[in-house]
Amino acid sequence: MESLEFKAEVQQLLHILSHSLYTEREIFLRELISNASDALNRVQFEMLTNHNVLDPDAELAIRIDFNADAKTLTVSDTGIGMTREELIENLGTIAHSGAVAFLKKLEAEQRLGDIIGQFGVGFYSVFMVADQVTVTSRSYLPEAQAWTWTSRGDNTYTISPAEKRERGTTVEIKLKEDAAEFASEWRLEQIVKKHSNYISFPIYVKDKIVNQQTALWRKSPNEVTDEEYAEFYRQLTLDYEKPLLHLHIITDAPVDIRSVLYVPRSRERGIFRLRTDYGLKLYSRKVLIQENNKDMLPEYLRFIEGVVDSADIPLNVARESVQSSRAMGHIKKALRGRVLKALKELGDEKPDEYKIFWEAFGAFIKEGVATDFGGRDELLPLLRFPTSKSNGALVALSEYVGRMREGQTAIYYILGDSLDTVSRSPHLDAFKARDLEVLYLVDPLDAFMVQSLREYEGKPLKNVDDPDLQLPDVAEVQATQETATALPAEVFGKLLLRFKNVLGERVKDVRESKVLKDSPCRLVSPDSGPEREMQRVRRLIEQDYEVPLKIIEINRGHPLIQNLARLIETQFANPLIDATIEQLYENLLLLEGLHPNPAQMVPRIQTLLEQAVATSAQPA
Repeated sequence: MESLEFKAEVQQLLHILSHSLYTEREIFLRELISNASDALNRVQFEMLTNHNVLDPDAELAIRIDFNADAKTLTVSDTGIGMTREELIENLGTIAHSGAVAFLKKLEAEQRLGDIIGQFGVGFYSVFMVADQVTVTSRSYLPEAQAWTWTSRGDNTYTISPAEKRERGTTVEIKLKEDAAEFASEWRLEQIVKKHSNYISFPIYVKDKIVNQQTALWRKSPNEVTDEEYAEFYRQLTLDYEKPLLHLHIITDAPVDIRSVLYVPRSRERGIFRLRTDYGLKLYSRKVLIQENNKDMLPEYLRFIEGVVDSADIPLNVARESVQSSRAMGHIKKALRGRVLKALKELGDEKPDEYKIFWEAFGAFIKEGVATDFGGRDELLPLLRFPTSKSNGALVALSEYVGRMREGQTAIYYILGDSLDTVSRSPHLDAFKARDLEVLYLVDPLDAFMVQSLREYEGKPLKNVDDPDLQLPDVAEVQATQETATALPAEVFGKLLLRFKNVLGERVKDVRESKVLKDSPCRLVSPDSGPEREMQRVRRLIEQDYEVPLKIIEINRGHPLIQNLARLIETQFANPLIDATIEQLYENLLLLEGLHPNPAQMVPRIQTLLEQAVATSAQPA
């Protein structure tokens, strides 16, 4: 017998499990059954591809036995089994040591039992109910030696050779005094039906099969209740929130598909979620061949959870073989189409539910628009944006087009960092004056997406900072502005020159605006190419980011501009002039989401405030 010490992370976890209060201790059995099911899936595949397997005729099953007088419980399987090295690796270490810090925090908040009940902590949860645990395992390899692993949940465990003729693993539990309830046939059946009813192998309690076992995805949809769908989702993901949407797909042509897919309600479902990787569970004739298949749905639908079973997929776990299967393309197309159709129906029929979806997963749909050129038309109806007229509500492109003004030929959008900044943008002056709606694109991913989204239903998408923007009634508004202003052309010309001298090579040009109404100035892109959409992204990801050259347009009729021009006429050397020009420029960079370091504006703002207060404090 060899005595070994647990890794430090496991010692900490076992300490927490041994010194905390629990409200859902029964989940230890779910964890053991899940481990046994995984072992059976693995040996099932080995039996399909490898004929040299110990006990090939043994029933693939999980057996639970107990002795109420001795307060013992046994969970055994005929799965793949473990060698000595695998016992040490699987039971002597923990995969995610960060989990321990999280559990300590929960322990301090007296909520550990509830959290473990939702997310589980794997095999180690058995120490919630065990004084001692003995694991005896023999690998499926015919010549392998059986080994026994024993621990009392303290700092050490022992491992020694064992006598075990059959393949698989047996977990023997010496129950704590206050855990005697788990040595009860009724209690064990109740736990299995609650947590493990759809395990695809028979689970015996005292020689009686107690789980339903029939794969839910192979039932007819009209035979499955909403509660059963929700329970299967919990077993699949350990997410105790009900899914936002489920799809039950059954087709026979052109390929056989039996699938249940889920849209989760939230994107983040805790660090103890059942799987750390994404992808669908892929079955062939109810045999699990891939745990996290990433090829059945496009990358941008990776948030979908569920299972896919098809008799047309070969029983081969190699990804290349699955990808090369002729059935694969048909299945992927069918699943993608059904998911997008269901999401569209959710948006049309249940906008409040769709808002929850969009806030959690809208970024994935935008990713699809940017990358899936062939399937973009099916994704566009799913897009939602706040607008200048929606008061923060989300608007579909079809809604926007449906309420376009007479004579409006384009869909207008503005890029920015937040709803607050874009709503204050000087670019909106001309659109407010003409009662034109503008899409607010404030997600960093929007800059990528809009490069691919150039039009919708024949209407081009136009950035509001387009240098050649043509808006309805421009001439009429321009004439009104020119009539209203009393600033002479010569004086305004000197102001434009002062702007050019102060800003120098930081701007492409300085010119009069033909569209501004309520704002003193705005920044305009010198061209309408895709480069300008990427400028915000570069500010976020590039360390050596440089502010792009823009054209600054000046509103000749704005009071601030008029006063500044007159100050140039009367006090040419006044330092407030240049400071004001610098501040106006950097204000625009901030509103555009292009300022590399907004904090550097603070000293200048303070100087301007001091001057303003000093002027106001002078006696009349």
